[in-house]
Amino acid sequence: MPDKAPVTRPLFSLPTWMPGERLLSAGLVLLLTIIVALIAVWPGDANIGARVTRPSAEETLPSVPGMEPTTVSLVAGQVIAGATATDPASGIVVLATPDLTAEAVAASVAVSMETHRIITLYGHPHDPNMGILGEHPMEDLLPILETQRSEYEAIDPSRPVVGAFEIIATVAQQKPGADGTYILDTDIETLTKYVDFAAQNNLLVFLDVQIGRGTVAMEFEKVRPLLARPNVHLAIDPEFSMDEGEIPGQSIGSVNASSIAYAQAELAAMVEQLNLPPKMLIVHQFQEDMITDKMALTSVPGVELIIDADGFGAPEMKTAVYDILVRDEPVGYAGIKLFYKQDTPLLTPADVLKLLPAPDVIIYQ
Repeated sequence: MPDKAPVTRPLFSLPTWMPGERLLSAGLVLLLTIIVALIAVWPGDANIGARVTRPSAEETLPSVPGMEPTTVSLVAGQVIAGATATDPASGIVVLATPDLTAEAVAASVAVSMETHRIITLYGHPHDPNMGILGEHPMEDLLPILETQRSEYEAIDPSRPVVGAFEIIATVAQQKPGADGTYILDTDIETLTKYVDFAAQNNLLVFLDVQIGRGTVAMEFEKVRPLLARPNVHLAIDPEFSMDEGEIPGQSIGSVNASSIAYAQAELAAMVEQLNLPPKMLIVHQFQEDMITDKMALTSVPGVELIIDADGFGAPEMKTAVYDILVRDEPVGYAGIKLFYKQDTPLLTPADVLKLLPAPDVIIYQ
């Protein structure tokens, strides 16, 4: 009779009072799965300014004219911890919408450049030298905006007028800063406060990005979460988009049509992915070469492009700039910026609406 095979004992065995190995392994796998899921959705640092990374690790960004394209890891902007959700399909971080009335949401959704005119107050909340937005508390801006809005609507009652704030979200600087972009970001707490206030008062918001030595794509990512709100739109200021060796305030910059097209495409994708109303994109311009290859710009479904004739001066000069950059180069909708202090005299609403074409967006700085 052959000998029995020797019994081999494991070096380690579970005590008899514990669950079986298979059950224990399954439990450990479940626990690890829960931990990984919690890490994936955890809002991060409780401090304002925490950043959330989009799923796509790298993307080649369009360059500022004269600069090589840059490959960087994209981040989805600054987010207030505890006030976000992430769209599972796109990875876009969405700031939670405040308690809005149905009327406020409907007002944001219903606005279109086809049917409405927009009156905007421009500036930076923390600096009165950068526009009227910084000269008054936001509550005191409401009657100023309502006065301007009602004046235009009285002249042209066929087109409802909607009020808005245009807030400088990334501010060009004369010092390079830690990242060398010559840009200082407006704190997300301030931006969110104004966006919430605007939504509660049936107003729109345009977040104005000054590019510095970065790119349109880089600055877009900083405000992406707020752009997910139905009442928030984008503005690009080519004046402060600098080539290598240039410094904001010492040179007048430019943005290529390809960079504007990038912003259009990103906005259009957000509209589709998040089921948003059409987004508006203002591009400021007061010199011919501030938008290079301008006539390459095309319309993009879901995005309403506005070219704003910027710059201050006498009425004759402002009219001439408008005629050249808007009337004679018809791209998208028409905008004009007026300066309360620098324009002498200031164009009246009647003067503005006599321009051809009559502006769709009027910005007061």
